[in-house]
Amino acid sequence: MRVIVTMCSILLFAINTYAQTPNETEMADVMRSNGKIYVVITVLLVIFATLAAYLFSIDRRIKKLEDKV
Repeated sequence: MRVIVTMCSILLFAINTYAQTPNETEMADVMRSNGKIYVVITVLLVIFATLAAYLFSIDRRIKKLEDKV
C-alpha cells in the first residue's frame, strides 16, 4: 500500500511540472538576454564539481582506513 501511495504522489508531482505554461519562463529569458544565466550555470557547475571532489576524497580516505583494518 505504501508503495502505491508513493508512486501516485510521484506521478502527480510529475504531471504538475508539465502543466506549467510556457509564459512562466520570463525570468530565464531575461537572464539569458542579459547573459546572467551563464554566471548561474558556472556557479552551479563549480559547486557540483567541488562537492564531487570532496566526496571522492572522503571515499579514498575511507578505503585507506578499511585497508588498514
